[in-house]
Amino acid sequence: MNASVRLSVSSLRAHKRRFAGTFLAVLLGVAFLAGTLVMGDTLRASFSTLFGDATKGTDAVVRSADAITTPGESQGVRQPVDTALVKTVERVPGVAAAAPDIQGAGQLVGSDGKPVGGQGPPTLAGNWITDPKLNPYQLAAGHAPSKSGEVVVNRGAAKKGGLKIGDTTTLRTPGPVKVTIVGLATFGGEDGMAQVTFTGMTQADAEKYLTAKPGEAANIRVRAGPGVGQAELVANLTPVLPKGVEAITGQESARENTDMISSQFLNIFTTFLLVFSGIALLVATFSIHNTFAIVVAQRTRENALLRALGASRRQVTASSLVEASVVAVTASAVGLAGGIGIAAGLQALFPAIGFPFPQGDLVISGLSMLLPLAVGIVVCLGSALLPAVRAGRTAPLAALRETAVDGAGASRGRALVGAALAVLAVGATLTGVLVSPSLWLAGLGAVLALAAFVVLGPVASSAAVRALGAPLDTLRGVTGALARRNALRSPKRTAATASALMIGVAVVSLFTVFGASLKATMDQTVSRSFAGDVAVSTPSFGAGGSGLSPELAPAIARQPAVRYAVGLGRGVAQVDGRGRALTVTDPVTLGKVFDLGEVRGSLDDLGTDGIALTRKEAAEQHLTTGDTARLTFTDGRRENFTVRAVYGRSELAGDYVITRAAWAPHRTQDSDSLVAVTFKNGVGTADGKAAVEKVAARYGNPEVQTRDEYARSSAGGIDMMLTLVYALLALAVLIALLGIANTLTLAIHERTRELGLLRAVGQTRAQLRAMVRWESVLVAAFGTAGGLALGAFLGWVLVEASDGASDSTFAFAIPPVRLVVVALVGLAAGALAGLRPARRAARLDVLRAIATE
Repeated sequence: MNASVRLSVSSLRAHKRRFAGTFLAVLLGVAFLAGTLVMGDTLRASFSTLFGDATKGTDAVVRSADAITTPGESQGVRQPVDTALVKTVERVPGVAAAAPDIQGAGQLVGSDGKPVGGQGPPTLAGNWITDPKLNPYQLAAGHAPSKSGEVVVNRGAAKKGGLKIGDTTTLRTPGPVKVTIVGLATFGGEDGMAQVTFTGMTQADAEKYLTAKPGEAANIRVRAGPGVGQAELVANLTPVLPKGVEAITGQESARENTDMISSQFLNIFTTFLLVFSGIALLVATFSIHNTFAIVVAQRTRENALLRALGASRRQVTASSLVEASVVAVTASAVGLAGGIGIAAGLQALFPAIGFPFPQGDLVISGLSMLLPLAVGIVVCLGSALLPAVRAGRTAPLAALRETAVDGAGASRGRALVGAALAVLAVGATLTGVLVSPSLWLAGLGAVLALAAFVVLGPVASSAAVRALGAPLDTLRGVTGALARRNALRSPKRTAATASALMIGVAVVSLFTVFGASLKATMDQTVSRSFAGDVAVSTPSFGAGGSGLSPELAPAIARQPAVRYAVGLGRGVAQVDGRGRALTVTDPVTLGKVFDLGEVRGSLDDLGTDGIALTRKEAAEQHLTTGDTARLTFTDGRRENFTVRAVYGRSELAGDYVITRAAWAPHRTQDSDSLVAVTFKNGVGTADGKAAVEKVAARYGNPEVQTRDEYARSSAGGIDMMLTLVYALLALAVLIALLGIANTLTLAIHERTRELGLLRAVGQTRAQLRAMVRWESVLVAAFGTAGGLALGAFLGWVLVEASDGASDSTFAFAIPPVRLVVVALVGLAAGALAGLRPARRAARLDVLRAIATE
C-alpha cells in the first residue's frame, strides 16, 4: 500500500494539470453547498438573536388559546383578546406591567406616492406601546405618538419611502388615513425586522382602524417584577385567565416568531439553494468520472507495466483511488473555505439588494463543515471508483500495445438496459399524470427518464453527432469532417462529457417550460373566470400590502360608466372541523362578474346563514344543497350555515363564499384583495379605467389594470423566480464547461502524435484550432439537444402532476424563443469551453509531437 501511495503522489506531481478541471468541479460544488448551510445557520441564529433582543423585556404573552390554520399556511389566525383583561393581569402577583398589543395590516405611502413594501414581507401597523421594555420597537428619534394622526415608523420603512420626521403621508389600513410621522424606531437594534414595515399609532387610532370594535387586541404583553421567572409568571397568570385564553413565556413567543420566519422563508430559501447545490454536484459527478476514465485509458501501458513488474490488481486500483482521494480532500477543503467566503459575500450583498441580514458573526457549525466535506469526498471517490476498478483489471500484455486510446463504444447490453429504463419511465410517468394522478409516481418516472438518458447516451451519441455534425462537412470542409470524426471516436466519452451539460440544460429547460406554463395557466384562468373589464388589486404575490377598502367597490359601482363592481374579501373559519379560507363578497354580483361554471342551487339568497362552495369541496365534505355546514369562527362562536349553492370553478372566487353580513359579526380588520369591475355597454376601456382610477385615488390609489394587465401582473413573480433559477444554474453550467474543457485537454494530450502528423502534412494552426473548437461545439450540441428534450419532457410531467394535484386546470406551454436562447447559450458555451484546449493544441511543436509515444 505504501508503494501505491508513493506512486500516486509522484503521478499527481507529474500530471497536475490533468486534474485541474476535477479539482475545480469539486471545489465549486462543495463551496456552494457549504455556503448555503453556513448562510442558513447564520440567518437562523441572527433572527433568533434579533427576536430575543427585541422581546427581552416581555416575560409572558397572553393570547387566545386556539388558532384556525388554513391549508398552505404555517401560522393560524387567533381570536382577539379583550383589552379589559389588562387590569386583571396587572393585579396578578409578580406582574410589574402589562399592555395590550394591537396588530393589523397598514401600508405606508412613500414620498413618491408609491406604497412602501408589499411585495413579500408583511406591512404591519399597531399601537405604540409606551412601556419601552414591553415594546419590541425602540424609539430612535423623535417622540411617541400622543394624539390622533401621529405615528412612529421603523427607520427602514422611512428610508425606503423617502420619509422623515414631520412628513405627512397616507397609511392604508386599508382605508386611507392621513398620518404625521413624529418618530423613527428600530427593532432589536436594526432598522426593522428584515423587510417588514411597521407603523405605530396611538391605542385609540389602532382600535379605530385595525380592529372590528374597540376593546380588542391581538395579545397582551406582560413584564415580570424583580425576582420572578417567566415560568413562574405564566403559572401565576394561568388561573385568572378566562376560558380559551392562555399565557406563554416570552422566550416561547420569541421562539415561535423565529420558527415562523424559518418555516415561511429560511427553510424554503435554503432548501431551494440546496437543490441547486445537488444539481451542481450531480453535474460534477459526470465531469469527474470522465476525467478519471480518460486518465486511466491513457495509462493503460503504464498500468500494464506495473502489473508485469508484479503489482497486484488491488495495488493498481488503490493507486488510482489514492489519487482521487488526494484531489477530493484537497478540493473539498478549499471548497469549505470558499463556502465561508460565499456566505460572507451574501451577508454583505443582501443589504445592497434590499434584504438586510441581521447583524452578527457567521455561524459555522460542525454539520455545515462536515457535511459538504463528506459529500465532496464521496462524490469524487464515487465518480472515480469505476475507472479505478478498470485500471486494476489492466492485463500485463497491454504494455505491448502501441496506443492507449479509449475507444470504448456502446454495448448491446447498455442499449437494452437504457431501452428498459425508458419504457419504465414512460409507463410510470403516464400512469402518474394521466391514469392515477400521483406526484410520487410522476417523480419516479422523471428520475427513471433521467437515468434512461444517461444510460442511452453512448448509444445515441454516434447517430446524434453524425446528424448534428453533417453540416460541418459542407461548411468547414476537412476541418469540420475531422472534428466530427474526433467526436465519434469514443461514444462513451462523448456521452459522459455531454451528460454534464445535458443535466444543466435540462433543469434550465424544465423551469423555463414550467414558468411559461404557469403564465399560460394564469392567463387562461383570468380569461376563463374573470368576465370583468378592469381589476383593482393588491400585490400579486407575497404577504405584503394592506388590502383594499371594502368601501371601494360600492364607490366604484356608483359611477355612471360602471355596470358591476364586486369586492373579494377574505375570512377564515373551521368548516366541520377543518380550517378553510372564506371569500367574503356579494354573491349575486360575483356570479355576474366571474364565471363560476355550473351552479347548483342559487347565489341570490345566501343571507346571513347561507354558504356556497365548490363542487370539489362539497364532495370532500359530503355536502350538497340544503345540507348544514357547521362553521367555527376565530371569535370562538359556532354557527350552522345552509349550503344554498354549489359551483364548479374556484380559481379566483375561492372554495367557500359567504356574504359580508354573515362575516361582519366575526371579522377583525376588514379588507378586499380584489375589486372586479364591468363597464356598461358602449363605455370604452380607456374611459372606464380613467373613471375607476379617479375613485381609487381617494382610497390610497391602488393599481387599476385591464384584464390582460391583471393576468400579466399576477404572473409577475414567475420571471423573478426564473431569473434566480438561471443565476443559480450558471454554476452547474460552469462545472459542465470545465468538464468539456478538461476532456478536450486530456484528449489533446492523448492525440499529441496524431496532431503533430496533421500539422506535418499541412494543417495550419488556425485549422487545428477550428477542429478542436468544432469538436467542443458538437459535444455541447449533443448535450444541449438532449437537455432540451429531457427538460421539455420533465416540464410536461411537472405541469400535468400539478394539474392532477390541484382543482385548477393547468395549461402546458412551450416558449420557443426562450428555448432557442437556451440552445444558443449551450452552443456558445461549447465554443467557449474549446478555446483553451484549441490554443494549447495549436502551440504543439510539430517535431516533438511526432516523436511523442
